[in-house]
Amino acid sequence: MKGGKIPVFCVVMVLLLIVLSGCMPGDESNSESKPAGFFSGVWHGWIAPISLIYSVFNKDIGIYEIHNSGFWYDLGYYMAIISGFGGLALSRRKSKNGSNGSACER
Repeated sequence: MKGGKIPVFCVVMVLLLIVLSGCMPGDESNSESKPAGFFSGVWHGWIAPISLIYSVFNKDIGIYEIHNSGFWYDLGYYMAIISGFGGLALSRRKSKNGSNGSACER
């Protein structure tokens, strides 16, 4: 990055972290009467690595919302976790030599 882009990048990253910290699991925005649902599960799965780091500094924050709707929250959470590692890709790109790149074909 050039000299002028570094301060802008830092400001954007700090703002992003502030916004993300407002939506952490365990922030008491959900309760037994208003549990977290599917889309909260997806969001909490996406920000799980950030939640893990933030939970070191704030003991009230976790990586999983305890007040959730059950199966639907768990499904959203799990889908977001595995999609972060490329596990939900419906198709794989073929390499230039025609193989899919698995270790068995090498």
